[in-house]
Amino acid sequence: MIRVLLVDDQPLLRSGFRALLDLEDDIEVVGEAADGEEGLALASKHLPDVALIDIQMPVMDGIEATRRIAAEPALSGVHVVMLTNYGMDEYVFDALRAGAAGFLVKDIVPEDFLHAVRVAARGDALLAPAITRKLIDRYVMQPRPTPAGSGLEELTSREREAVTFAAQGLSNDEIAGRMVISPSTAKTHINRAMTKLNARDRAQLVVLAYESGLVTPRTF
Repeated sequence: MIRVLLVDDQPLLRSGFRALLDLEDDIEVVGEAADGEEGLALASKHLPDVALIDIQMPVMDGIEATRRIAAEPALSGVHVVMLTNYGMDEYVFDALRAGAAGFLVKDIVPEDFLHAVRVAARGDALLAPAITRKLIDRYVMQPRPTPAGSGLEELTSREREAVTFAAQGLSNDEIAGRMVISPSTAKTHINRAMTKLNARDRAQLVVLAYESGLVTPRTF
């Protein structure tokens, strides 16, 4: 059973999402909150698998709530998906750095919404190529030296290669095809890289790849 927390200051939107989720046999809505502070409290109480959190809310916004969830060891199993009206807006990079596993636009079709919840619950990042490109345009275009202690030196050459492909928005199956390995081996490379770089999830692994200089526009 996938446990979901809804955090949005629009009651009608929460009701709509809940109605969709309640129809699914494998999904349970464990709580609703109207602001980030209340959402953080409910996340600590219910330990959901997925927290759907609006970016802009009163009291505490979604990015700050996400940051606090990511910083709390007891909430390490909570995968945050940001809800936004704006798509690829200026909040994308900040939210991913805060610990978001991905994004959903509020006018998403029901089938895609339900699929996204299940993807997030598995621990996979909701990083479309458009979001990857947004990160490059906003952050990577300016060369930066690799920060000391980034952990990159601990990665094997194959792990580096896998991370580079992940940072381009490729799935494990696509990475496997590029590297001519099995999907399970590709997943192993990614998981080991996440451990070595202390990345909370795949989305943060991608951000770290950008910040460290492992991925640059020349990589593509």
